[in-house]
Amino acid sequence: MFKVQLFRQQKAFWKCNYATSPKTISVLSSPNELKKLIAESGKRRAYIVYQNGEFKLSHKGLQPVVDWIHNTNNTWKDHEGMFFEIGKTSNCLMGAFLQCTIRGQGHGGVRYWPYNTIESFLHDGLRLSLGMGRKNALAGLWWGGGKGILIRDDYDESGQPRAISPAERVKQFEDYGSFLTGLRGAYYGAEDVGCNVIDMQNMGRHTRFLSCLPQEIGGSGNPSQATAMGVVRAMEGALSFLNMGDLTGKKVAVQGAGNVSNFIIECLLSKNVAKVYATDITETRILEGQRKFQGKPVEVYLSPPGVLSIFSKDVDIFAPSALGGILNENTIPLIKAPIICGAANNQLLYTQDGARLMKRNITYVPDFVANRMGIVNCANEQYGYVTNDPYFNDHFGTKWDNAIFNIVKRTLELAAQKSISPDHAACEIADELAKKPHPIWGHRTRLIIDSLIQDKWENEQ
Repeated sequence: MFKVQLFRQQKAFWKCNYATSPKTISVLSSPNELKKLIAESGKRRAYIVYQNGEFKLSHKGLQPVVDWIHNTNNTWKDHEGMFFEIGKTSNCLMGAFLQCTIRGQGHGGVRYWPYNTIESFLHDGLRLSLGMGRKNALAGLWWGGGKGILIRDDYDESGQPRAISPAERVKQFEDYGSFLTGLRGAYYGAEDVGCNVIDMQNMGRHTRFLSCLPQEIGGSGNPSQATAMGVVRAMEGALSFLNMGDLTGKKVAVQGAGNVSNFIIECLLSKNVAKVYATDITETRILEGQRKFQGKPVEVYLSPPGVLSIFSKDVDIFAPSALGGILNENTIPLIKAPIICGAANNQLLYTQDGARLMKRNITYVPDFVANRMGIVNCANEQYGYVTNDPYFNDHFGTKWDNAIFNIVKRTLELAAQKSISPDHAACEIADELAKKPHPIWGHRTRLIIDSLIQDKWENEQ
């Protein structure tokens, strides 16, 4: 009740004091304050760019964000810029985050999600773009780190929950497409949490800097199956490292019963596992899973938020495949599995949680090592399609250095050799690979960013 009341007060403040708002912002305030800062300057766009060793701002009022970056550990790492825009027809706030684009243009999904503060919005964009940069590098893709965010406003001006109409949603994603076009290819969008292929198609009406488009218009479609196959291959790499054989006869606990999780279960069954346990917080997903896997060695059951029974299953592998931040000081002591390998992004709540897993002798396969195949599936749509594409299949083999199986073993071997967490080892490998310039275009995104600043991108309407 207090939060709703505060939200109403903030909404009233934004409505009544829009023209007289302060010229700087606090990262702890609502993202609407960022919208207000941009709009009151008579513009729809803003940026924070790191150029020649210093930050350059489109608006002086953004300085508190730079101060926050300086005071926040592990937030800004080889990032090159953040760009913001207010949708011309939807009035929604959009962001694009670029991280280490030496290998190629920033590429990663567009997240459709609500945020309570500017800090949470920026933190998500920065950490997710960093994760994409590392994932792309480990996968051997000629892309850099990129992440998009389209902020979903779930409340009306009185602070009451509201439904976003299909027509409004179309406008929002069309506006994001225009935003991508305005960035001139510095960032390529893709499908992410909260989005679907129809949203990609709506974006695609206004841009060509986009992947994960529907198959009927030449895109690669839903990447869930490819992601699941990659996660299972990563499990096999971890088993091999520990000399535990293959997946035959193994037991696996899967947290989450969405699209990717269902494909993971199907793939595990094809590998002759003995048992799969799967949970979800959504009853409809549970019923769908129970129908789908009826008669098979799969137990699918409802697990309300806060219920952690799936963590303590006596299994060989625990596969977090729902929300991030679930490996922490409260859950790690519960885990019985010797291996953690799943599809969820940002599974560690804090960096030190990797050390907690080490102390318990749990082998952790970092998420950006295991779940790469989603971006691999759609990253190179512009190069066309080949039946049994050898480039795609190489990710599942053992001959290529960057194959999932090999990268998993290389990561775990480096971690053991240096007595560091697998997360740190994977970051070390990825950060080195990310510094390798694109063989044809070099660091072209840097040139695109420079041209955006030179041409006063923020003034375009």
